[in-house]
Amino acid sequence: MDGSARAPAAGTVLNALATGTGSAFAIDEYVHASVDLDDTGEVTGTVAGAPDADTTLIEACVRAVVREHGGGEGGHVRTETEIPMAGGLKSSSAAANATVLATLDALDADIDREAACRLGVDAARRAGVTVTGAFDDASASMLGGVTVTDNTDDALLDRTERDWDVAVFVPEERAYSADADVDRCERVAPTARVVEELALDGRYGEAMTVNGFAFCAALGFDTEPMVAALPDVAGVSLSGTGPSYVAVGDRAAVERTRDRWSDYEGTTWQTTTQTDGARPT
Repeated sequence: MDGSARAPAAGTVLNALATGTGSAFAIDEYVHASVDLDDTGEVTGTVAGAPDADTTLIEACVRAVVREHGGGEGGHVRTETEIPMAGGLKSSSAAANATVLATLDALDADIDREAACRLGVDAARRAGVTVTGAFDDASASMLGGVTVTDNTDDALLDRTERDWDVAVFVPEERAYSADADVDRCERVAPTARVVEELALDGRYGEAMTVNGFAFCAALGFDTEPMVAALPDVAGVSLSGTGPSYVAVGDRAAVERTRDRWSDYEGTTWQTTTQTDGARPT
């Protein structure tokens, strides 16, 4: 009983730490998961190229799917990622989504992607790898496009599609979502509510930029990469709780931003938005 799937990374429109409402968009970089189920009842996991990586989340996702759709199976899950871990690009949400879909594939179970997304979100909460539940990040990765969510009750408020080029800058440092200063983030709640209004109005680029300046201030990140991207791009933001930055717009503007960001210490690349979401492979 084996299955496989992939799920895309995502960038931030609105960080949910301030108010519980968040927004994110899928990008064309992936986590791949393969699951082999057996009758041992024990679940193990590995991350390719990272022998010391914490596999609590992906193992929890296999168990969650088996509880819901299986018959007590155990097995092994292996993930391989194109997404920098602890970079703010939703690697945990993508890993959870890919693992859930791969396990459903192994069980030959019917796949409702929104329900599958919620299984992964619940597993992430149980594993303690997320503060908010990250339904915004998980829904963007699972469904593709841009999503706006109420993370307090895992409600999908809106989903639309945007065809953007995307520049990504990943500094060498790492930042774990579970370590974010929630109290400082809650101080920017009035600004976050403005971002929410912009996002629900479809003004995602403006929403990103306002979000980015607010959360750079709250979380102590440099705004220089954002200033370097403006006014060329449609929107630019700190992604998640950092340290990565994402900028969206037409190809020429994003290429200029990528070139400027390439002068900084870290990794820079250019990609596109993704609208198909996660899929079995």
